Amino acid sequence: MKICDSLNKQFESTLNNTLQQLKDEKESYNATVTICDIQNQVENLKSLPHDLPLYGVGIAVKDNISTENIRTTASSRILDNYVPIYDATVIKKLKQAGAVIVCKTSMDELGMGGTNLNAYTGRTFNPYDISKITGGSSGGSAAVVASGAVSVALGTDTGDSIRKPAHYCGLVGLKPTYGRISRYGVIPYASSLDHVGFFTTTVKDSAKMLEICAGYDAMDATSLQDDVEQFSVVEANVVGKKIAVLKNVQDNIEDTVLLDKFNSLVNYLKNKGAIVEEVAMDEVLLRALLPTYLIIANAEATANHANLDGIKFGVQESGDTLEQLMINTRTKGFSKQVRTRFLMGAYSLDSDNQERIFIKAKKVRRKIVDELFKILDKYDGILRLAAATTAPTPEEAVNQEELSSKYLISENSMLLENFSGCPSISVPIGFKEKLPFGIALMTRPKDEKTLFEISLEIENFSQLSGKIKEN
Repeated sequence: MKICDSLNKQFESTLNNTLQQLKDEKESYNATVTICDIQNQVENLKSLPHDLPLYGVGIAVKDNISTENIRTTASSRILDNYVPIYDATVIKKLKQAGAVIVCKTSMDELGMGGTNLNAYTGRTFNPYDISKITGGSSGGSAAVVASGAVSVALGTDTGDSIRKPAHYCGLVGLKPTYGRISRYGVIPYASSLDHVGFFTTTVKDSAKMLEICAGYDAMDATSLQDDVEQFSVVEANVVGKKIAVLKNVQDNIEDTVLLDKFNSLVNYLKNKGAIVEEVAMDEVLLRALLPTYLIIANAEATANHANLDGIKFGVQESGDTLEQLMINTRTKGFSKQVRTRFLMGAYSLDSDNQERIFIKAKKVRRKIVDELFKILDKYDGILRLAAATTAPTPEEAVNQEELSSKYLISENSMLLENFSGCPSISVPIGFKEKLPFGIALMTRPKDEKTLFEISLEIENFSQLSGKIKEN
């Protein structure tokens, strides 16, 4: 069921089928952390108007978004027993629209990763091929939508954490403008980079979800005060729109199947009236994307998670002194990968290093964003392939962590949108050997309307709207 479909009067039966499918698929894909008891939600729903936009629609939620009385672990051992006493703002909005929260989904621990391999509950498997990864950190949300269990799932995106899994799992993945959706109640990774977004199977559904979830929130000082537009009424339109193809990314991709499909898309957009031109960014700045991201994100994460010490909440390990208790709790509570990131963050925030590492990284980020906006001053959007390959195996994903120029640019270009706060979307355009792949499109900040107009035309090109595992 697509979320824009007419009201399903048998919503209870549909929701129960959803829960059963999630339970059946838990062993196959390991995408869920908690499958919810929905009885109270369903009873509350019966007293609400039946014409609500999400009435009876089951929605999956990434496990770093607070849900009242539902365990929220961020896929970390240290939060294994954490049950929030309140809903995040985005959850409140979904419930007010008639949605039912059916499960909490697996993720890279605390959002720190791009593979969904380091979750406390184990790796998540790609529904298209269980030997492949889903990508991360929102991989569990991607998997439950790609499997067909739900039609929409919430994710968060700190550095392509929605859009890369969408590319690997054949989905539409939206990261809106920074501040468009409140982050109140979201367990943070890096506050200046974090965004809440969605996985759907159609661009229209993504637009509808944004319309429902966007809006100012006094509990989030970074949330935008702009009026929420009717994004769901937007239609495909590229006539006269200037679209830049990011040449640096395309030149660092070697897969001819992906490149040929992308070039066919470019020709299609031109025939539909778009002006599509290649542009290049400063290569040095693009190679600096990943190291700059790692410095800033890990520094902010170190500060954000200093409260995870076993004292106020979460799993607590014993110790002879308060200091030893905290050391034991954090040592056993976090994976080696997360502890390593905290060490990186602490090192860059140390008073002896802050100016030459953390402050310098923020200056480099500003240079990158300034260079990006020079392009967006002239173009309505920037287009490129979302990644250089289809979903890799875990071994291939680990081996990708080499810092070659090709890897640094082709696999990390979507960090541009996190650095700048620009809205961005991943849309599937084809398959290679039964594995999906997609494009990444960004527009200027607050211009989701143009983002959807172009994306809908891309969807017309691909003819993949709403399709799940059919190829």
